[in-house]
Amino acid sequence: MELTAATILVAFAGVSLICFMKGAFGGGFSIVGIPLLSIVMDPVTAGGLLAPLFIAMDLFALRYWKPSTWSKPDLLLLLPGLLAGIGAGYLLFRFLDHRAIAILMAVVTLIFVALWFAGDGSVAIQPRSSPKAIGAGLASGITTMVAHSGGPPLAMYLLSRGLSKEIYAGTTSLFFTVGNATKAVPWLLLVGPTGNVWTLMAICLAAIPAGVWLGWRLHAKLDQRQMYRIVYALLIVSALKLLWDGVSGYLT
Repeated sequence: MELTAATILVAFAGVSLICFMKGAFGGGFSIVGIPLLSIVMDPVTAGGLLAPLFIAMDLFALRYWKPSTWSKPDLLLLLPGLLAGIGAGYLLFRFLDHRAIAILMAVVTLIFVALWFAGDGSVAIQPRSSPKAIGAGLASGITTMVAHSGGPPLAMYLLSRGLSKEIYAGTTSLFFTVGNATKAVPWLLLVGPTGNVWTLMAICLAAIPAGVWLGWRLHAKLDQRQMYRIVYALLIVSALKLLWDGVSGYLT
Protein backbone atom coordinates (compact mmCIF):
# COMPACT_ATOMS: atom_id res chain seq x y z
CA MET A 1 0.00 0.00 0.00
CA GLU A 2 1.35 3.41 -1.01
CA LEU A 3 1.21 6.05 1.74
CA THR A 4 -0.15 9.13 -0.06
CA ALA A 5 -1.95 12.22 1.24
CA ALA A 6 -5.24 10.83 -0.11
CA THR A 7 -4.69 7.51 1.67
CA ILE A 8 -4.01 9.27 4.97
CA LEU A 9 -7.05 11.57 4.69
CA VAL A 10 -9.47 8.81 3.73
CA ALA A 11 -8.17 6.40 6.38
CA PHE A 12 -8.33 9.13 9.03
CA ALA A 13 -11.94 9.91 8.04
CA GLY A 14 -12.90 6.22 8.13
CA VAL A 15 -11.35 5.68 11.56
CA SER A 16 -13.02 8.86 12.85
CA LEU A 17 -16.41 7.57 11.69
CA ILE A 18 -15.88 4.19 13.37
CA CYS A 19 -14.82 5.95 16.60
CA PHE A 20 -17.95 8.10 16.43
CA MET A 21 -20.10 4.94 16.16
CA LYS A 22 -18.33 3.44 19.16
CA GLY A 23 -18.95 6.54 21.24
CA ALA A 24 -22.59 6.81 20.22
CA PHE A 25 -23.65 3.14 20.21
CA GLY A 26 -20.93 1.23 22.02
CA GLY A 27 -19.54 -0.40 18.88
CA GLY A 28 -20.77 -3.04 16.49
CA PHE A 29 -21.10 -0.84 13.40
CA SER A 30 -17.47 -0.69 12.31
CA ILE A 31 -18.55 -1.93 8.89
CA VAL A 32 -20.08 1.50 8.24
CA GLY A 33 -16.58 3.02 8.07
CA ILE A 34 -14.88 0.24 6.13
CA PRO A 35 -16.22 1.32 2.70
CA LEU A 36 -14.34 4.59 3.13
CA LEU A 37 -11.07 2.77 3.75
CA SER A 38 -11.76 0.49 0.78
CA ILE A 39 -11.49 3.52 -1.51
CA VAL A 40 -7.72 3.66 -0.95
CA MET A 41 -6.84 0.07 0.01
CA ASP A 42 -8.17 -3.43 -0.45
CA PRO A 43 -10.60 -4.68 2.25
CA VAL A 44 -8.17 -7.22 3.70
CA THR A 45 -5.50 -4.54 4.20
CA ALA A 46 -8.19 -2.35 5.77
CA GLY A 47 -9.01 -5.18 8.16
CA GLY A 48 -5.38 -5.52 9.17
CA LEU A 49 -5.11 -1.75 9.67
CA LEU A 50 -8.20 -1.63 11.86
CA ALA A 51 -7.57 -4.69 14.04
CA PRO A 52 -5.07 -3.02 16.44
CA LEU A 53 -6.87 0.33 16.22
CA PHE A 54 -10.08 -1.28 17.49
CA ILE A 55 -8.32 -2.12 20.76
CA ALA A 56 -7.29 1.51 21.27
CA MET A 57 -10.82 2.70 20.39
CA ASP A 58 -12.39 0.24 22.84
CA LEU A 59 -10.10 1.18 25.71
CA PHE A 60 -10.87 4.86 25.18
CA ALA A 61 -14.62 4.18 24.87
CA LEU A 62 -14.59 2.38 28.25
CA ARG A 63 -13.91 5.78 29.84
CA TYR A 64 -17.57 6.49 29.07
CA TRP A 65 -19.14 3.00 29.13
CA LYS A 66 -18.25 2.10 32.68
CA PRO A 67 -19.20 -1.19 34.48
CA SER A 68 -22.48 0.36 35.64
CA THR A 69 -23.61 0.36 31.99
CA TRP A 70 -22.89 -3.36 31.39
CA SER A 71 -25.60 -6.02 31.49
CA LYS A 72 -23.36 -8.57 33.18
CA PRO A 73 -25.86 -11.49 33.08
CA ASP A 74 -26.24 -11.07 29.31
CA LEU A 75 -22.48 -10.76 28.83
CA LEU A 76 -21.87 -13.99 30.73
CA LEU A 77 -24.04 -15.76 28.17
CA LEU A 78 -22.77 -13.89 25.10
CA LEU A 79 -18.99 -13.98 25.58
CA PRO A 80 -18.36 -17.76 25.37
CA GLY A 81 -20.15 -17.83 22.01
CA LEU A 82 -18.15 -14.80 20.87
CA LEU A 83 -14.81 -16.46 21.62
CA ALA A 84 -15.85 -19.70 19.94
CA GLY A 85 -17.12 -17.72 16.95
CA ILE A 86 -13.81 -15.89 16.52
CA GLY A 87 -12.01 -19.24 16.44
CA ALA A 88 -14.48 -20.57 13.87
CA GLY A 89 -14.23 -17.33 11.88
CA TYR A 90 -10.45 -17.68 11.70
CA LEU A 91 -10.83 -21.11 10.10
CA LEU A 92 -13.57 -19.85 7.77
CA PHE A 93 -11.39 -16.92 6.73
CA ARG A 94 -8.60 -19.30 5.75
CA PHE A 95 -10.55 -22.08 4.09
CA LEU A 96 -14.14 -21.15 3.18
CA ASP A 97 -16.00 -18.64 1.03
CA HIS A 98 -16.35 -15.24 2.76
CA ARG A 99 -18.91 -14.10 0.19
CA ALA A 100 -21.50 -16.69 1.17
CA ILE A 101 -21.12 -15.78 4.85
CA ALA A 102 -21.64 -12.08 4.05
CA ILE A 103 -24.78 -12.79 2.00
CA LEU A 104 -26.29 -15.07 4.67
CA MET A 105 -25.69 -12.55 7.46
CA ALA A 106 -27.14 -9.74 5.33
CA VAL A 107 -30.32 -11.67 4.56
CA VAL A 108 -30.88 -12.64 8.21
CA THR A 109 -30.37 -9.02 9.31
CA LEU A 110 -32.75 -7.62 6.71
CA ILE A 111 -35.44 -10.14 7.73
CA PHE A 112 -35.00 -9.08 11.36
CA VAL A 113 -35.37 -5.39 10.49
CA ALA A 114 -38.37 -6.12 8.25
CA LEU A 115 -40.11 -7.86 11.15
CA TRP A 116 -39.48 -4.78 13.30
CA PHE A 117 -41.06 -2.50 10.71
CA ALA A 118 -43.96 -4.95 10.29
CA GLY A 119 -44.59 -4.57 14.02
CA ASP A 120 -44.98 -0.78 13.66
CA GLY A 121 -41.51 -0.17 15.04
CA SER A 122 -42.26 -1.72 18.42
CA VAL A 123 -39.68 -3.78 20.29
CA ALA A 124 -40.92 -7.14 21.53
CA ILE A 125 -39.13 -7.51 24.85
CA GLN A 126 -37.98 -11.07 25.43
CA PRO A 127 -36.53 -12.71 28.54
CA ARG A 128 -32.86 -13.60 28.75
CA SER A 129 -32.21 -16.82 26.84
CA SER A 130 -29.04 -18.91 27.01
CA PRO A 131 -29.46 -20.55 23.57
CA LYS A 132 -30.27 -17.25 21.86
CA ALA A 133 -27.40 -15.43 23.58
CA ILE A 134 -24.89 -18.16 22.76
CA GLY A 135 -26.10 -18.24 19.15
CA ALA A 136 -25.86 -14.45 18.87
CA GLY A 137 -22.36 -14.46 20.37
CA LEU A 138 -21.26 -17.25 18.02
CA ALA A 139 -22.64 -15.52 14.91
CA SER A 140 -21.13 -12.21 15.99
CA GLY A 141 -17.75 -13.81 16.59
CA ILE A 142 -17.71 -15.40 13.14
CA THR A 143 -18.74 -12.25 11.28
CA THR A 144 -16.49 -9.92 13.29
CA MET A 145 -13.52 -12.16 12.49
CA VAL A 146 -14.39 -12.58 8.81
CA ALA A 147 -15.52 -9.04 7.97
CA HIS A 148 -15.37 -6.75 11.06
CA SER A 149 -19.18 -6.88 10.96
CA GLY A 150 -20.23 -8.51 14.22
CA GLY A 151 -22.78 -5.83 15.11
CA PRO A 152 -25.97 -7.24 13.54
CA PRO A 153 -26.12 -10.59 15.43
CA LEU A 154 -25.45 -8.89 18.77
CA ALA A 155 -27.91 -6.08 18.06
CA MET A 156 -30.64 -8.57 17.15
CA TYR A 157 -30.27 -10.19 20.58
CA LEU A 158 -29.80 -7.05 22.69
CA LEU A 159 -32.59 -5.06 21.00
CA SER A 160 -35.02 -7.84 21.87
CA ARG A 161 -34.02 -7.51 25.52
CA GLY A 162 -35.45 -3.97 25.75
CA LEU A 163 -32.39 -2.59 27.56
CA SER A 164 -32.05 1.11 28.32
CA LYS A 165 -29.93 3.01 25.80
CA GLU A 166 -27.03 3.28 28.28
CA ILE A 167 -27.07 -0.42 29.15
CA TYR A 168 -27.37 -1.34 25.47
CA ALA A 169 -24.36 0.79 24.50
CA GLY A 170 -22.26 -0.22 27.51
CA THR A 171 -22.92 -3.94 27.02
CA THR A 172 -22.10 -3.65 23.32
CA SER A 173 -18.91 -1.74 24.14
CA LEU A 174 -17.53 -4.37 26.51
CA PHE A 175 -18.61 -7.22 24.21
CA PHE A 176 -16.55 -5.81 21.34
CA THR A 177 -13.67 -4.85 23.63
CA VAL A 178 -13.26 -8.56 24.40
CA GLY A 179 -13.86 -9.56 20.78
CA ASN A 180 -11.47 -7.04 19.24
CA ALA A 181 -8.69 -7.88 21.70
CA THR A 182 -9.14 -11.58 20.90
CA LYS A 183 -9.14 -11.25 17.10
CA ALA A 184 -6.29 -8.73 16.76
CA VAL A 185 -3.49 -11.31 16.69
CA PRO A 186 -5.25 -13.69 14.23
CA TRP A 187 -5.94 -10.75 11.91
CA LEU A 188 -2.33 -9.59 12.02
CA LEU A 189 -1.17 -13.14 11.29
CA LEU A 190 -3.52 -13.38 8.32
CA VAL A 191 -2.69 -9.98 6.84
CA GLY A 192 0.95 -9.35 7.81
CA PRO A 193 0.86 -5.49 7.71
CA THR A 194 3.70 -3.68 5.96
CA GLY A 195 5.67 -0.73 7.30
CA ASN A 196 3.35 1.76 5.59
CA VAL A 197 0.31 0.18 7.25
CA TRP A 198 1.92 0.49 10.68
CA THR A 199 2.74 4.14 9.96
CA LEU A 200 -0.87 4.77 8.92
CA MET A 201 -2.07 3.10 12.13
CA ALA A 202 0.04 5.49 14.18
CA ILE A 203 -1.37 8.49 12.32
CA CYS A 204 -4.97 7.30 12.76
CA LEU A 205 -4.53 6.95 16.52
CA ALA A 206 -4.99 10.73 16.70
CA ALA A 207 -8.59 10.37 15.46
CA ILE A 208 -9.71 8.22 18.37
CA PRO A 209 -10.25 10.63 21.32
CA ALA A 210 -12.31 13.23 19.43
CA GLY A 211 -14.28 10.64 17.46
CA VAL A 212 -15.35 8.65 20.53
CA TRP A 213 -16.15 11.80 22.51
CA LEU A 214 -18.33 13.26 19.75
CA GLY A 215 -20.25 9.99 19.48
CA TRP A 216 -20.77 9.89 23.24
CA ARG A 217 -22.11 13.44 23.17
CA LEU A 218 -24.64 12.44 20.50
CA HIS A 219 -25.71 9.44 22.60
CA ALA A 220 -26.42 11.69 25.56
CA LYS A 221 -28.82 13.78 23.46
CA LEU A 222 -30.84 10.86 22.08
CA ASP A 223 -33.96 9.55 23.75
CA GLN A 224 -34.68 5.82 23.91
CA ARG A 225 -36.83 5.62 20.76
CA GLN A 226 -34.38 7.72 18.73
CA MET A 227 -31.56 5.44 19.82
CA TYR A 228 -33.39 2.31 18.72
CA ARG A 229 -34.46 3.85 15.40
CA ILE A 230 -30.89 4.83 14.56
CA VAL A 231 -29.61 1.38 15.49
CA TYR A 232 -32.16 -0.26 13.20
CA ALA A 233 -31.22 2.16 10.41
CA LEU A 234 -27.56 1.25 10.88
CA LEU A 235 -28.51 -2.42 10.73
CA ILE A 236 -30.01 -1.80 7.29
CA VAL A 237 -26.85 0.01 6.11
CA SER A 238 -24.64 -2.78 7.49
CA ALA A 239 -26.76 -5.50 5.93
CA LEU A 240 -26.82 -3.83 2.51
CA LYS A 241 -23.04 -3.39 2.64
CA LEU A 242 -22.60 -7.07 3.50
CA LEU A 243 -24.99 -8.07 0.73
CA TRP A 244 -23.13 -5.92 -1.81
CA ASP A 245 -19.76 -7.34 -0.73
CA GLY A 246 -21.02 -10.89 -1.09
CA VAL A 247 -22.89 -10.53 -4.38
CA SER A 248 -20.28 -8.31 -6.07
CA GLY A 249 -17.63 -10.84 -5.07
CA TYR A 250 -19.38 -13.49 -7.13
CA LEU A 251 -19.80 -11.12 -10.11
CA THR A 252 -16.16 -10.05 -10.37
